[in-house]
Amino acid sequence: MAIGKSLHDRSSGTCELCGSLPATVEYTVSPKSDSVENQVALCDTCFQAIEKNETGDYWRFLEGAIWNPEPAVQALSYRLLYAAKAQDWAADILGSVEPEEHIVQWALSAFEVAEVHRDSFGNALSNGDNVVLTQALDVKGTSFSAPKGTVVKRIRLVPDNIEQIEGKINDQTIVILAKYVKKG
Repeated sequence: MAIGKSLHDRSSGTCELCGSLPATVEYTVSPKSDSVENQVALCDTCFQAIEKNETGDYWRFLEGAIWNPEPAVQALSYRLLYAAKAQDWAADILGSVEPEEHIVQWALSAFEVAEVHRDSFGNALSNGDNVVLTQALDVKGTSFSAPKGTVVKRIRLVPDNIEQIEGKINDQTIVILAKYVKKG
């Protein structure tokens, strides 16, 4: 796979991580788009190590790559070092650099896990699921309570709070804590 002319010119045809082998792969550092400022020129060896999630001593050369002036190279180097941070050498390198905050956020975006609404048993909930109350709930602002075992059909997830869902009980939409329901 040939790399584009502008990336080839920027890297002088050499891998921007190890700096020793010919660059053959255009690697886009996620979650960015496929434009040259978001790409890193890699050799086949570095590309294969990334694909295999290698976190061993292979990456020791990142001590030099982390100082590359290109933000994409810095972000990828930081990401690979962060994945290997349990090893002393990687932790030492991470401790010796202070990239700009947007570079660190870009690098660490690969480790972010989307928050998921979960019921009392740890099952993931989705919009439209049916749930069963695991305990009786007093419904604030009304004159009724919902007994244990009440089925709430077609719930909606509260987007900014993973602990809450919305559902209808007695034709009234209420907010229910997810820890008091089980997926039905």
